[in-house]
Amino acid sequence: MVSLEELERDPHPALASIRPIGWMDALNGWVVTGRALAMDVMRDPDTFTVDDPRFSTAQVVGPSMLSLDGPAHAAHRTPFDAPFGLAETRRRFTQPVQQTVTDLMTTLSAPTGPHSRPEPRSADLRTTLAGPLSVAVVAYSLGLPQASAATVLDWYTAISDSVTGVAAGRAVTAEGAAAFAELHKHVASGIESDGLLQTAARDLTIDQVVANAAVLMFGGIETTEGMITNALWHLLTNPEQLALVRADPTLLPNALEESLRLEPAAAVVDRYATRDIELAGQHIRRGDLVVVSLAGAGRDPEVFPDPDTFDVRRSNARRHLAFASGPHICLGMHLTRLETQTAVAAVLDLPGLSLAADSPAPRGLVFRKVPALNVTWEA
Repeated sequence: MVSLEELERDPHPALASIRPIGWMDALNGWVVTGRALAMDVMRDPDTFTVDDPRFSTAQVVGPSMLSLDGPAHAAHRTPFDAPFGLAETRRRFTQPVQQTVTDLMTTLSAPTGPHSRPEPRSADLRTTLAGPLSVAVVAYSLGLPQASAATVLDWYTAISDSVTGVAAGRAVTAEGAAAFAELHKHVASGIESDGLLQTAARDLTIDQVVANAAVLMFGGIETTEGMITNALWHLLTNPEQLALVRADPTLLPNALEESLRLEPAAAVVDRYATRDIELAGQHIRRGDLVVVSLAGAGRDPEVFPDPDTFDVRRSNARRHLAFASGPHICLGMHLTRLETQTAVAAVLDLPGLSLAADSPAPRGLVFRKVPALNVTWEA
């Protein structure tokens, strides 16, 4: 029987063993790991809903577009939709993202003293690049008041840890509740400014605006930070694939999609059966938890030959479900892709770039990413 620790460390063998669907005692629910079946579940909110008291994120931040279906979901999501379409994302965010990456990379590469000699440099790119970039861009996108990246990341860590704990059957943590209370004050103060939050407040209550801003804020941080760090980890642990990208930079966008396929930053999404139904020969009862494994769907061998191999030339890499599907497809997926491509391209320009020996592999139950991305390069 698979344990929560195994699912956090390396879920892929267990996910493969039950494809396309199987029961997992560790999660007390059904887990869907086949891509076609995952699509069916996520596109049928009438049968598989997020609107259930057990939904982990709602227990921490309250009802939001993430935890509602039908007209209520549309009412919460619509005020935030327009700024995140593909064309609008490119228009609004290309320059700010590029400038933020440039500023962060300049800081990373700055001399450490007035008489410093060129010598190998090192950094954890999760805390010095991916995290600060994602915080800055999501705050800019929502028109939030200024707060330090470290402060927002502290809130984010406490809230995401609390969400992960709830998904594993534990109670909401005091740290998560306190962090959300601080975030609530911060976001509520931003409603007074002329921007997206103020626009949303015309249709939603302050608590609803805050809950949805929290979902977008932490979803934006999680998916961006995870996408950047996991992509760099995959490239730096597969030198022959990295060489292909260096030789042909047009392969970079597909390399990022391939990384998402192998290790999506958001590994699972929860649904709850609203009626008795049969899925791939399994009898699902009304009220059962149905966990859609986006990580499992990305390694479905019926869709992706040799699914455990990182292949930057994979022709169908974009068929992954890392951003989910159906009415709850990720609102900020175009922005996350823009941030990731800009950041990874900048990092790959560092001379002599290599992964430190102590840099760990991706891990996590709900959110999967490298805990630290320790790299070295030549000054």
